[in-house]
Amino acid sequence: MTTGVGAGPVDAEQSPAALLKTLDAGAVTLESGLLAERQAVNRRSALPHGLRMLEEAGNLDNLRIASGHQPGRFRGRVFMDSDVYKWLEAAAWETARAPSAELAQRSERLIELVAAAQGDDGYIGSYYTVAEPGRRWTDLTHGHELYCAGHLVQAAIAWRRATGDDRLLAIARRFVDLVHAEFGPGRRETTDGHAEIETALIELYRDTGERRHLDLAAFFLDQRGRGRIGPNRHDSLAAFQDRVPVREAMTVEGHAVRALYLATGVADLYLATGDPALLETLTRQWEDMVESKLYLTGGVGARHLAESFGQPYELPNDLAYSETCGAIASIMWSWRMLLATKQSRFADLIERTLYNAVLAGVSLDGERYFYVNPLASNGEPEHLHRGGCRRKPWHLVACCPPNVMRLLASLAHYVATRDASGLQIHQYAAARIAGPRATLRIGTAFPRDGRIRIEIEETTDEPWTLALRMPDWCAGASARVNGREADASAADGYLRLARPWARGDVVDLDLPMPARCVEAHPWIESTRGCVAIERGPLVYCLEQADHPDARVADLEIDAEAPLTSSWEPELLDGVTVVRARGWAVDTSAWRGRLYRPIATAAAARRPVALTAIPYYAWANREPGAMGVWIPRGKDRP
Repeated sequence: MTTGVGAGPVDAEQSPAALLKTLDAGAVTLESGLLAERQAVNRRSALPHGLRMLEEAGNLDNLRIASGHQPGRFRGRVFMDSDVYKWLEAAAWETARAPSAELAQRSERLIELVAAAQGDDGYIGSYYTVAEPGRRWTDLTHGHELYCAGHLVQAAIAWRRATGDDRLLAIARRFVDLVHAEFGPGRRETTDGHAEIETALIELYRDTGERRHLDLAAFFLDQRGRGRIGPNRHDSLAAFQDRVPVREAMTVEGHAVRALYLATGVADLYLATGDPALLETLTRQWEDMVESKLYLTGGVGARHLAESFGQPYELPNDLAYSETCGAIASIMWSWRMLLATKQSRFADLIERTLYNAVLAGVSLDGERYFYVNPLASNGEPEHLHRGGCRRKPWHLVACCPPNVMRLLASLAHYVATRDASGLQIHQYAAARIAGPRATLRIGTAFPRDGRIRIEIEETTDEPWTLALRMPDWCAGASARVNGREADASAADGYLRLARPWARGDVVDLDLPMPARCVEAHPWIESTRGCVAIERGPLVYCLEQADHPDARVADLEIDAEAPLTSSWEPELLDGVTVVRARGWAVDTSAWRGRLYRPIATAAAARRPVALTAIPYYAWANREPGAMGVWIPRGKDRP
């Protein structure tokens, strides 16, 4: 069985338990608007920049040395190869979207380099080939060998599905054959410290129909909770998701990216097998994350220590880790949960995470990146750890930049799905969708504007259902068909329009998106007494550049005053700005003091106008302070 060229990153057609099926990779084309612009910058700037950085950081030299093409010493971390594979995956989806001779030539050279670095037995791993020959598979906790293999498999599948080119897939399958020979019952009974191989093997099963890949993925998942990954530097099995078996897990814990990559693999196993215990544990963990461990932006990971989730409601703002890769992993997991359940809450979280936690991870020019994404900054450079108020061109641990590239290149995959009843639209963007029953064109300026027009360009004669997600942030949504109020039903967070469709039919969907103030659970200490500003799916922040006469840390907001919005086409590549009324508190009496007896009179303050920009756009001007959560002030007599 082969699925043929066309499937996207997840082939739900080959997933029996998926209630929703994915569309082919080329079925959806983003045409304009914020997501299309970010995708265009990704192709035009980020991919060439990323290739230059892979050269400068030593990733490509490591493979050249491993192949015997040049002498030298290994540079970087043990997982350097994975960044090359993620770049190749991004290039594959971009090649499918818009073929380019230059991009094809660059990719061709990389594929040839990977092929040259492969050993006679199929092994590829520049670190263990160059730096520690003879020590393969001896440090599964930190060695990332299976993690790198997983990213190679995903890149290879992307190339075959996007272009029909299976040369990289042949390389990956040789490596996977070696993994089969090394791991499994009666062989090495353990797994990688960083989950990734599981979801890659299941996608390879979907692509080839070879059951052994699914069985090996299930084997790796079942090794969790047996204490076989440690000991480790953090002295905690929880850090590596090895404390409890996957079917018994009640919470998300430990290293946030590893935890959510693992959950993604478990979700893939559910989609392939329909094992209800897997969906039950996934639902418990997802709800634990959303109800007590999720930042307003959709970011995950509260602690710099072990890059991990913290305790429930432990969500510091300035010390938020919120790694960009964690946000991407969250989207991967929620996408599979959406396919499994049809429930809009998973698409809601994808939207929140994409527009805030992911887009904030890369600069507007596509050439600078955040590894961590705090929700507050004092504007000072960070010298002790990752973070601070400036993105970097690259990182010593550069997992995030190429991860952003591959997600943005495959964004269209997450827009729509199909089932026996018709077509479902999960994310709104100006796009053309060629489904099996109809071809649609969506016109919208979303998220700048909540007005969405869907025109039927081609359709079959049989009736079918168009399902439109009603975002959880929206109240008062309405829809019209050909100018008349729609005859629709609602279920699982979707407005469902079931009817015979004709060419030229038009659906007008109106999603009101006034700016609004939101508050956090009172158990979150860092946000107590504060509010944040949202508009549509976007989280907003105050940035120092917009408040030259007051420190961001001194600002308060009048949460009872109206918020106003205006489109600023020349600011930050075009953003909707939200303005509020507030005050700047006079903190001069604290000069030279850190603590003092409680004051009997309120501090002096003066009225100021607050200007909020979308969080994703912060740190694209001069360095300065930023805050998402704003202390709530009150009028005084």
